[in-house]
Amino acid sequence: MRYKTGEDRQQLSLLPASLDDYVPADHICRVISAFTGQLDIAALGYKYAECKSTGCRPYDPRTMLNLYIYGYLHRVRSSRRLRDETVRNVEVMWLMGGLKPDDKTISNFRSDNATALAETFRVFSRMCRTLGLHSGEVVATDSSKFRANNSLRNNYNETVVKNELSRTDQKIQEYMRALAEADAADEHIPEPSADAIRAALEQLNQRKGKFTELYARIQDEGEISTVDPDARVMRSGGDARRLDVCYNVHTVVDSQHHLIVDFDVSSCASDAVQLKNMSDKARDIMAVQTLTNLADSGYYASEEIVACEQDGITCLVARPPPGGQQKPAGFQRHNFVYDSAQDVYICPTGQELRYWYSTQHVSGRAYRVYANTPACGKCQKKSACTTYRHRAVQRLVCQDVLDQVDERTRKHKALYRQRRAIVEHPFGTIKAVWGYKQFLCRTQVKVRAETALACMAYNLRRICNVFAENGVNAAMAMG
Repeated sequence: MRYKTGEDRQQLSLLPASLDDYVPADHICRVISAFTGQLDIAALGYKYAECKSTGCRPYDPRTMLNLYIYGYLHRVRSSRRLRDETVRNVEVMWLMGGLKPDDKTISNFRSDNATALAETFRVFSRMCRTLGLHSGEVVATDSSKFRANNSLRNNYNETVVKNELSRTDQKIQEYMRALAEADAADEHIPEPSADAIRAALEQLNQRKGKFTELYARIQDEGEISTVDPDARVMRSGGDARRLDVCYNVHTVVDSQHHLIVDFDVSSCASDAVQLKNMSDKARDIMAVQTLTNLADSGYYASEEIVACEQDGITCLVARPPPGGQQKPAGFQRHNFVYDSAQDVYICPTGQELRYWYSTQHVSGRAYRVYANTPACGKCQKKSACTTYRHRAVQRLVCQDVLDQVDERTRKHKALYRQRRAIVEHPFGTIKAVWGYKQFLCRTQVKVRAETALACMAYNLRRICNVFAENGVNAAMAMG
């Protein structure tokens, strides 16, 4: 039995008459081309949206966008690798019309059109709405940390800079002593040794000046990343993971086909101030007034939840576990029952804690404080409850709204359990399957452009799968 044999490399063959014959009618390249072909690139703000009558002719932004969307779909983000695709990949040749831009031109397109790329994703998301791919009723919000193009060694805070200044001063003192000893015994030490010490001192003084300048900046900024100034140190995957310089990427995903509705990129590790922002983005894209948003405990912030509830957004958010030192069982915060009719708290021993005074936290949260000093002074179980002269219970002014949200979340457990399946699938695909764990670009504006391309690629793949299951040609539907 012989092996399978291929064609003779010298054999002449009749190739298809055009590049178009290489790309099937339902191919994803045709979907990309159908989408970019209807974009108003001038309104989106693309560079070279209008050609000048003089000078070298630029590339059509639609053509360059085709290349980037295809690249992100096929795990190719580097401008040099995209350049290579234009000369060896028939599908890319079809998308580019045979054009072969160099890697600098490809890289510049992403940098020069960062804002336009982010807005292009929103145009694409609105198109998904018109195609009936959004439910417009239930969305889920989540975030994930992506490493920035800035190493941990190039990130400085006050403690790091102080330690570096201390070590530098110590080294300078050591070299000064060595130089003094060399000058005192000059006849026994070769001349280059003193010159080497002076050169080392010069370098140390330059280093000290650098860190002195950094220390002055840190007093105003709090933290400095020298390569990507917008990136900040975060835990890259939960409390137990290592620290890294990252961006926090938020997405809001529709429940019908798990399409990303919108995204945002933040330099803040906390999710607590993003619930209203992401809900508003989803409502704007889907053109609805009411919405149900599912989010994890990281988004549980009283001001955000109240703002959402007052604006027609129904929240299902898990309450985070209590922090800090816990009281003994039976005297924890949840053991004090609030009686709304009388506006009192009933303590575990049956005593009433009445309104005492109002206060405001530095964060701006307003509280009402409840206490019963005489009852606490006579209580035999006071030692298990508190070490102060009385036990005080704080209640947020907006606690009634939070109680409604907590009750709703408990009541609709089946719906809330869908949150992970809805919103974590895009992050799993983009990070784990496609390998986009670190940004190539720097600064928040350009990072948003990269995120827009990744989200657009994910949505395109999902749309093609949805249409294929229903026997619909995606390119014709989008065209």
